[in-house]
This record gives sequence, C-alpha cells and structure tokens, in this order.
Amino acid sequence: MRILVCGANGFVGRHMVQMLSMAGHQVVSGVRVINKSPDIAIDYMRDHDVQAWLPRLRDMDAVINAVGILGESEAASFNAVHRDAPKALFAAAAIAGVRVIQISALGGADEAADPAALTPYMRSKREADAALVSGPGRWLVLRPSLLIGVDGASSRLFRSLSSLPAMGLPGNGGQMLQPVHIDDLCGAVVQWLAEDGDSAVVNAVGPAAISYKAMLETYRQLMGLPPAAYFPIPMPMMRAGAWLARLLPQKVFTPDTLRMLQDNNVADAGRFAALLKHAPIAGDTWFAVASAESLRAQAMADWNNAVFRIALAVLWLATGILSLGVYPVPSSLELLAPLGLHGNIAVAALYAAAGFDILMGAACLFYPRRGLWLLQMAVILAYTALITVYLPQFWLHPFGPILKNIPVLAILVVLYAGERARPRLATAPAA
Repeated sequence: MRILVCGANGFVGRHMVQMLSMAGHQVVSGVRVINKSPDIAIDYMRDHDVQAWLPRLRDMDAVINAVGILGESEAASFNAVHRDAPKALFAAAAIAGVRVIQISALGGADEAADPAALTPYMRSKREADAALVSGPGRWLVLRPSLLIGVDGASSRLFRSLSSLPAMGLPGNGGQMLQPVHIDDLCGAVVQWLAEDGDSAVVNAVGPAAISYKAMLETYRQLMGLPPAAYFPIPMPMMRAGAWLARLLPQKVFTPDTLRMLQDNNVADAGRFAALLKHAPIAGDTWFAVASAESLRAQAMADWNNAVFRIALAVLWLATGILSLGVYPVPSSLELLAPLGLHGNIAVAALYAAAGFDILMGAACLFYPRRGLWLLQMAVILAYTALITVYLPQFWLHPFGPILKNIPVLAILVVLYAGERARPRLATAPAA
C-alpha cells in the first residue's frame, strides 16, 4: 500500500513510518519541513480546507493522522491542530476513497458520563473523532493511553523522575494508568491494514492498569535501581506547579496533562489485544531494546542537566540581586575602583552588571541554548581575566571566590556538550 503518515517526524509518526516500511508498505511522510523526496509539506495550523488535502491524497491507499500537541502556544492551538485540519483531511479522504487511521487519545474512565468535563486537549480530539466516525469510508480510531517507548518524551521524563532518590507523588500517587507500548500501537495499525479491517474505535491500552506510583517503581526496576523514598504533594500545589510550568520550555507537565492523569486513564484491553492478535506488551519488557545501564545513564543525565541549570540560575540571580543593594553599594564600588571606574560611571557599571546577571539567571530557566552556555563561559572568563589583572588578591582568598569559577565553567561545558541542536525552521514548498 501507499500510505501517507501525517506527523512523520513525531514520536508516533517515526515509529509508524518504520513499522509500515518493514511491513512492505510504501510510506510518504507528511511533515512541516521537507527533508527528502517524496515528503509532502503539511501545516495543521493552515490546512483546514478540503481542497488543500485532495492533491496530497492522490494515489494514496491510506492516511494516518499522527499529529498532536500537548500544549497550546501562539504557533499552535488544539482546535486547529487536533480538530480543524483533521476534519478537512478526513473529508478529503472520503472523497478520494482513502482509508483513515486516526491516532486519538484515551480519555478518563468517566468521560462518557461527564463529557463537559473534558480538557481542551481532549475535547479537540473528540470533535475530530466524531467527524471521522460520522462520515463515510473505512476508518480506524485508536485511542492510546500513556505511550511507552525508549525515545518517547513522556517515557524519558518519567525515567528521569523515577531515577531520583526521592520522588514527590501527586496526592498519594494512586491515579490509575494503563500504559501502552508504541510498538503495539503501530502493530495494531499494520494488522488492521493487512486484514482490511472494518471501521472501529479501539482503546489502545496495556494489559493491566497500574497506579502512577507503581509505574514509577516499574521504571526504577527496569533501570536496575533500588526502591526510592516517596512523599505526597497536595493536589493544590500540583495544580499551581502545572500552571507555573507552562512558562518553562516543556510541554509534558501542564494543567491539562495533570487533569488527564487524575481522570484515571484506563480501559478494557480485550478489543485491542484481539486486533493485535496477542497480548499487549507488559511493563517488565517496556524497554527490552535498551540495557538498564543506558536507561539509567540517560535518566540521570536529564535531571543532572536540570539541576545544573537551576544551580546556575540561582547563582546568576543571587549575584545580580545582591549587587543591586543587598550588599552595600559603597563596598561594591570600591571593588570597581582598581578598574578605573569612579563616580556615576562606576554606579552605572554596577547596575548594568547586576541587570545582566539577572537576565542570565532568567535565561537559564526559560531560554536554555548552546549559545547561552557559550555566552556565559565567555563572560566568566572575561570576569576572571579582569579580576586576575586588577584584583589578583582574590585568587588567594580563603573562600575561593575566583576558584569557584572552575566548577561553574565545568557545568557550562557539560550543558553545552549535552544540548541538542535545534532544527531550523524553513518554508516548505506547497504540496
């Protein structure tokens, strides 16, 4: 078959392309930025017209919608990405006679009883599902629970959290989940296509429900770590933390994802197992392709980097705030005198340096980049050089204020080396 996978660069899309190709299908990737032929350019924020999709579906036998976002931004909204673009795609597929596989999401256990309580994320998913189910043609809606995979963002986050020696739990950690492995999700699609299956809505879930705390314990066991200490975090504090976390460069911990965790994300696995023709992958083999050592090293590296960033942020912010007047300003100005700075010029230099330090601290939290770490290394080296020339006595100070620059530089080198390159956005030619 010739199959268009929309969202081929995402976690689900990457695995879907790989498994479909292994099954002998000809796969075309629908992506925002074309990297190779025969990729097709798509933009779910703009492609809301049926006519935009018809040329893309020409000569296709099936299309898979694997595009999704966990959080909204100015560049992407739930309604545009989860509802409007998919509805146009589904309508075009019906006209073209192309089968559709919609990767949706599993809702809470009481979703049907209280649909008004759906999060904006889940509501947009359900509106797209309804448009597909009510239309003509052959379709499959898969509603996965929490997805598991070595390279998945959520799996990586939970491995990082579970590798900590002590962990906070939302409430008592009793929220119920039914994680499903990415290989099972992709395998269900391959099986449905091979069998020319009937239209169906299938909850894609693992073999058994487990609590959030039990899931973290499973992660620790798979990484070869001993039992950890746990402490409860009251839900009001969790909700406040999720609200504040929206300001950070992450999309996993949000008010919506926290609400979905509380909704008890579980379902009967029987229909999914029947589609797969085998039981879904159980927790003890989630990461069979990776060694415990590599999983542990990656998890610890993730939170090590977070700790390093927070430590640097505290250092820069505290330095800037202390220089604004908490430390006596006359004493600070005395330190600038050997550099030839006096009077108003010295005051301006002091406050400019303090403002710069505060900006550097904020950037550590909200704008981590390779360029930022390079800039901070350059600034620290420049400060060290100036102090060496004009205030050399500080090298001999028993508290080691300059010697402490050495471990700070080491942290910056580690952060720079570990920062992944960020893809450049490019304008793709129209499909």
